[in-house]
Amino acid sequence: MSVAIIDYGSGNLRSAAKAFERAAQTCPQRPEVTVTSDPEAVRKADRIVLPGVGAFRDCRDGLKAVTGMWEAVEEQVHGRGKPFLGICVGAQLMAKTGLEHGETDGFGWIAGVVDKITPNDPALKIPHMGWNTLTLHHEHALFEGIPTGEGGLHAYFVHSYHIKPGNDADLIAEADYAGPVTAVVARGNFAGTQFHPEKSQRLGLAVISNFLNWTP
Repeated sequence: MSVAIIDYGSGNLRSAAKAFERAAQTCPQRPEVTVTSDPEAVRKADRIVLPGVGAFRDCRDGLKAVTGMWEAVEEQVHGRGKPFLGICVGAQLMAKTGLEHGETDGFGWIAGVVDKITPNDPALKIPHMGWNTLTLHHEHALFEGIPTGEGGLHAYFVHSYHIKPGNDADLIAEADYAGPVTAVVARGNFAGTQFHPEKSQRLGLAVISNFLNWTP
């Protein structure tokens, strides 16, 4: 089994690759993890990971700037049903529209928009940065065996925007930052974490391991 982590100039590629390699050591299939900017490598991979750091529009434009990459991801994930994990802005790109720096189209796999976080407490700073527990709204294979809720494991966030899904069924988990913050969205063979699993220690490694073993 092979895992392609897409390199398009945005994302914590080194830390993401290390986390996936570490999780792969505990996976019975021992998947090969590759960081790549080659659309053909993405087409050949069994699983696809899209990291992302920065603004929605910049990440969208960066991905499209790699000739054939946007099409390869669309073809393999939406067309052929390969397991996909988006991380941070990589998860946001699954949405129909991003509102950061004007309206920008995403892949449109998840109905809804990517909008700014608006905590109910004006004293709280944006970006939302730090550790939070997760409230699980729907069971999902990515969270099998992972303690969530109050007293559960913590995930690491650093972001100013989040997906507001149009369908409640797509909202898998939320965090609290003086109001609900989308933590995980998923539908079918694609899922996205607003938090950074590669920086989320026990929870993050468990999510990555579950992704490597996931059969949508």
